[in-house]
Amino acid sequence: MDYTPFLLKPGALGLAELRALAGSRRKLALDPAAHAAIDRSAAVVQSILDRKQVAYGINTGFGSLAHTRIPDDQVAELQRRLVLSHAAGTGQPFADEIVRLVLILKINALARGYSGIRRSVIEALVKLLNAEVYPLIPSKGSVGASGDLAPLAHLSAVLIGVGAVRHEGRTLTAVEGLTIAGLKPITLAAKEGLALLNGTQVSTALAVAGLFAAEDVFLAALVAGALTTDACLGSDAPFDPRIHEVRGQPGQIEVAQALKALMAESPLRASHLECGRVQDPYSLRCQPQVMGACLDTLRHAAAVVGREANAVSDNPLVFADGSDGGNDDQGEVISGGNFHAEPVAIAADTMAIAVAEIGAIAERRIALLTDARMSSLPAFLVHEPGLNSGFMIAQVTAAALASENKAMAFPGSVDSLPTSANQEDHVSMATYAARRVLDMADNTAGIVAIELLAAGQGIDLRKPIATSPKLTDAMLALRAKVAFWGHDREMAPDIAAAKSLIATPLFHDLVPLRVLA
Repeated sequence: MDYTPFLLKPGALGLAELRALAGSRRKLALDPAAHAAIDRSAAVVQSILDRKQVAYGINTGFGSLAHTRIPDDQVAELQRRLVLSHAAGTGQPFADEIVRLVLILKINALARGYSGIRRSVIEALVKLLNAEVYPLIPSKGSVGASGDLAPLAHLSAVLIGVGAVRHEGRTLTAVEGLTIAGLKPITLAAKEGLALLNGTQVSTALAVAGLFAAEDVFLAALVAGALTTDACLGSDAPFDPRIHEVRGQPGQIEVAQALKALMAESPLRASHLECGRVQDPYSLRCQPQVMGACLDTLRHAAAVVGREANAVSDNPLVFADGSDGGNDDQGEVISGGNFHAEPVAIAADTMAIAVAEIGAIAERRIALLTDARMSSLPAFLVHEPGLNSGFMIAQVTAAALASENKAMAFPGSVDSLPTSANQEDHVSMATYAARRVLDMADNTAGIVAIELLAAGQGIDLRKPIATSPKLTDAMLALRAKVAFWGHDREMAPDIAAAKSLIATPLFHDLVPLRVLA
């Protein structure tokens, strides 16, 4: 484990770095080069108060109450009440891993120096992260504009000593959590409550986590698909690079290369080179076309989400240099709409489609494997079919998961309900759109796990002829977890064991493709 703190350079956080941070206990340190911009931004807010100016979010109400002027002596109370009133989430709390991502993204955005928030508040978030004190954030209640208000309010409430946290698996009060992190409740200054609440960090964190899960299941599905092709005595001719080069779709070209490499030097493939079969079913033959399209789609989503992970998405924004390029404390405060999470919503929707398709074609390959007429393997992949049901109901489970994914793949971004007395009259629904990708990826991981089991069973039923060297490595890892299915036994533990492989480096090592470039 790397115990050196990760030096965060605001606005320059890569998805691969984010994945490493999310999956570790590594501490974070803010680059001192960011301090000046943060301090200038906070000075602009103070200057507005000193000059008795009126600026949205600093000394006004919020949303449809933006025209209500707040007296100077009530500005701090305004921020406190904003946080408390917006902490209106519901549902099960997010997992610690998601909250960790939210904290990292919030720190990254605020530290760019456009939010008018004091450095001490950002440093308090860093201390919570480093102490692994994770605010308890309900998973439901955000429409993805004006940012993720309710969930971020629950995060922010902890800073003022309200709410609950989780630390080392225990639920504690906010004050207890602050004490563990070496903090005391903060009195928020002007603009700070709004800066903390506004932003797309929750929907983006969910989308980022969904991307990580999608990449894992995509790579596992490529290996499972190659195993199925070999087990069904399928051909690797459809993976010939010339076919894919003349179409020109980059993902398709890369997937075909990967499948060809996975099946290279397979004695099973060599054993039926002169067979009379003309064409394989689409679920085998068209893997490059389907999985390649999924790869291109996931990479596009990764680019959008990667930009959003480094975005400043609260409102209003504080430009310390002002319109004249000067460097005084006056600057400009400009109200816009960066909190609208439509980029995240649409990216998450495309991710959902890709994840659903990865599972859909994998389920069809499972059905192919279990059909003796199509696979030339024993019915339901087991000796003595009839006495044994074999993989019959495992395929039913895969079908159920694939069907559930179809329903969840309906785009969240096309929905909108006006909020805040019609001031916020079009919203993104990005938080739901991103949250459901994790559920869908888990479903698809279940489908791919079943395919790994079924394809592995098929490979073993072809013995003594072996599969390729790379696919043999996959088989060895699988058989270390799950034994050959000689006769009926409880299937669920085998599925869980195979599924656990998907989150390991195994398939990343076997397939040289990456979604997170």
